[in-house]
Amino acid sequence: MDTINEKISAIINHFHLNNYAFSKRIGVTGTTIDSIVNGRVQSDGSRKKTKPGYDVLLAIIDEFDINPDYLFGKSSIMLKEDTSNIQTYSGVPQVISVNDDNEENVVYVPIKARAGYLDGYGDTEYIETLPSFHMPHLNNGTFRCFEVQGNSMVRTFFDGDLVFGKYVENLNDVKDGRVYVIVSKNDGIVLKRVINRIEERSKLILKSDNKDGNYPTYTIGVEDIMEIWYVTMFASKQMPEPVDIYDRLHELESQLLELRESVNTNTLKN
Repeated sequence: MDTINEKISAIINHFHLNNYAFSKRIGVTGTTIDSIVNGRVQSDGSRKKTKPGYDVLLAIIDEFDINPDYLFGKSSIMLKEDTSNIQTYSGVPQVISVNDDNEENVVYVPIKARAGYLDGYGDTEYIETLPSFHMPHLNNGTFRCFEVQGNSMVRTFFDGDLVFGKYVENLNDVKDGRVYVIVSKNDGIVLKRVINRIEERSKLILKSDNKDGNYPTYTIGVEDIMEIWYVTMFASKQMPEPVDIYDRLHELESQLLELRESVNTNTLKN
């Protein structure tokens, strides 16, 4: 993460100023800005950067209309005017589906509907075109069913599996290490294990369970998140092996161990 000194240097560069011109704009000496950006020369020849004081920071914010959260590392958005263009996360789903008894349905999003969902997730007419069904034990929230695409979560979920997600009302409620469906502007619909860094960096860290090296960990900013669903249940087409196969394997392992011990014992006697 950039230091506050580096943030100030970035602001100077953004407005195409030098340190002297910047210092005049905020009413301080050029030496003050030089010591913040470049550092003061020490007796051993090294440079030590000066931490900007409150008055300097306030002057920068006021003169250049800087987003305070940018200076203090809570946002990557430098200018206040740009923060107003960021979509804020909605605490409720934009569209839900209900049955004739006014009970909320689970809307199913198959792979072939993914592209349309990105544009239509907030469109009532579009949501009505998707299959929906009621599941009595999925209550106390809004649920979506997504078809898994790809192999990034292999070991846990497989291509074609169905995951049932509960809408997350507050991004701060995202739990580290849990699996979520994230709907975003840039990445579309992804299924990932999540580390929450919303409070510190306004980001989520997305990890894959498949460790073959083809699915690197990456981050996503709050401004890019359209929806997020906590996976509470799944249905898989991958049928587990019959239990008796594992029992036989365990029995064979035990027999091999006993045989090895017996051979070792006989060898020692001879």
